[in-house]
Amino acid sequence: MLNIPVKEGENIERALKRYKKKFDRTKVLRQLRARKQFDKPSVLRRQEMIKASYVEGLRRVEM
Repeated sequence: MLNIPVKEGENIERALKRYKKKFDRTKVLRQLRARKQFDKPSVLRRQEMIKASYVEGLRRVEM
């Protein structure tokens, strides 16, 4: 459970913004979406390899 202490006189929109940012950092929504369907381990590994090669390509271009 996320606790967001609201300071006295603080705007509610600012507190909601802090809540949303904290919620995104916990990655709860990503886990829920991932659990909706089963992905084979081989498919997950393949996606990781594709992502790793993409990131490495970006790093090579950057240098």
